[in-house]
Amino acid sequence: MSYGDEMNARAKSAERRAEIVRAALEVIAERGYRGASLAAVAERVGLTQQGLLHYFPTKDALLVAVLEERDQWDAVPDSQWRIDLLASLVEYNAMRPAIIQTFSALLGESVTEGHPARDYFTARYARVRASMAGVLRAEYGDRLPNGLTPERTAPLLVAVMDGLQYQWLLDPESVDMPGAFRDFLALLGET
Repeated sequence: MSYGDEMNARAKSAERRAEIVRAALEVIAERGYRGASLAAVAERVGLTQQGLLHYFPTKDALLVAVLEERDQWDAVPDSQWRIDLLASLVEYNAMRPAIIQTFSALLGESVTEGHPARDYFTARYARVRASMAGVLRAEYGDRLPNGLTPERTAPLLVAVMDGLQYQWLLDPESVDMPGAFRDFLALLGET
């Protein structure tokens, strides 16, 4: 196989993997992780289950790829996050309900013992809380106007963001996710 042929094959393999990850996102959003099957994902992309296993040897490997892909969409270096960017992220999330539904379904399922995404979400939340404490410290210093430290406020900030997503997914006509998040920022002292 020539170098050009090899590069072409790698590019096609990467495209196929990306197609499978997108299909897995859809299936997980519809059925949850436990209800999603490799067969359903394979069918969506026109493969047999064995064909899918060529790209992702286990369901857990596919789940990790889905989570990593989702994180890439929101990737901003920690040093560049600001309060106003968080509000923009909430607005952006309101435009992509399927992705938020998938993330929320996986997050909800991951609290059970033995779930393959449990370690991922545990580590992710530790990183996110630390990042949010940094954002709050950069904005307010060692104490917010409400008297709390950035470290004490960071879990509340993350909880509001995730909790609003669940409420919005359940009743998007009644929950203005971006507006409610801006209201929370006002409580922090951001106007």
